[in-house]
Amino acid sequence: MKKIYFLKTCSTCARIIKSLDLPSDVIFQDIKTEEITVKQLEELAEMAGSYEALFSKRAKLYKEMGLKDQNLTDDEFKHYILEHYTFLKRPVIVYNNAIFIGNSAKTVEAAKTFIHDNE
Repeated sequence: MKKIYFLKTCSTCARIIKSLDLPSDVIFQDIKTEEITVKQLEELAEMAGSYEALFSKRAKLYKEMGLKDQNLTDDEFKHYILEHYTFLKRPVIVYNNAIFIGNSAKTVEAAKTFIHDNE
């Protein structure tokens, strides 16, 4: 599978996607207009190793809801990601059997290298 979960209105996502020089068979899912499903999230968590790995602790709601002061379980991370798209760390790039989560320079570079080497 070649898929990117992203936010269309996010300039960082747009910049990263543009920089990846992706093949035409990649599927894009704007998580604001096409909500992530339970099945999709479960598959991503299996690849990532946990729901926490997919959870954005930089989301405004994380602080506003007081979640940063709680010790959340993996099930709670799953619940919040499904409840509101802003909790999904983005972009999430799935390319063949690899997953790249977030927008750190290291992650983006790893994704570029992997995609280039596996075209």
